[in-house]
Amino acid sequence: MRQLYKIYVYTFFLILVCGIGWGQTKNRVTILVDAFGKSDALKQDWGFAALVEYNGKRILFDTGNDAESFAYNVKALNVDLKRLDLVVISHRHGDHTDGLHYLLKINPKVKIYTPNDEYFGGPTPPAFFRRPVDSLPVHMRYFKGKVPKQIPHGSPWKSANLVRVDSVTELMPGIRLVRNISQTKLFSETPELSLAIDTPQGQVLLVGCSHPGIETILASAGIPEKPVHAVIGGLHMVNADEKEANRLAQSLLEKWKIKHIAPGHCTGEVTFSALQQQFGKNYLYAGVGSSIDLP
Repeated sequence: MRQLYKIYVYTFFLILVCGIGWGQTKNRVTILVDAFGKSDALKQDWGFAALVEYNGKRILFDTGNDAESFAYNVKALNVDLKRLDLVVISHRHGDHTDGLHYLLKINPKVKIYTPNDEYFGGPTPPAFFRRPVDSLPVHMRYFKGKVPKQIPHGSPWKSANLVRVDSVTELMPGIRLVRNISQTKLFSETPELSLAIDTPQGQVLLVGCSHPGIETILASAGIPEKPVHAVIGGLHMVNADEKEANRLAQSLLEKWKIKHIAPGHCTGEVTFSALQQQFGKNYLYAGVGSSIDLP
């Protein structure tokens, strides 16, 4: 009986400390999935997921690389996935989407915002049908020569409540999505969403992988009266050398006037180091399990 009492007390203490599952109104971003962190009680995995709590709203941003690891960390951090206002998936890659398998078991009707991408049931790229050959017999022609204007692509998430996004979209007052697409050859067909939150000190920008380039994303999010105050998430600089990492760190600080940086996921250790040197005390640690307070 005494042992059971200790367990109850310890559990209650964790809830008070974490506060995540009991509707605490503190404005913050909690990292649910990443490949580095301080806590041995959480699983580290390549991928990204974060819970945004702001002005009483709860937004899940990405779902990590593995549904089981995502579920483990969600439970360990006492996150109630039934109490989400909405979900945002930054882009189609598996290290940001696999946790949807677990999420949809817990909250199958939650509204999920995704890029208007074929992976999420968006249209099949029309390039496949741009070179018709009218002389072929009908039985050799795509759709017998009468190609529909739009052909929805197959998707693992057909039963989900998806909202596909292809432009700036307001989710609620002061919180919106910006959409970009990479101009590099490697990811030129990967649209990506970033989450912009208006705060009294400026915008906080949450990014998944920044395939289009973080500076491109910053330009698309730029509002003169609401400059970007902080950036949280992956900057896709994992293969960058010291010269490029230092250039970006200096540019974010001096050109873009970013006050706080909380890099994670695919930012890369070389870039972690460069950003830490440039931003000093304004570099915010964002390993799995950590919470970043929002203004």
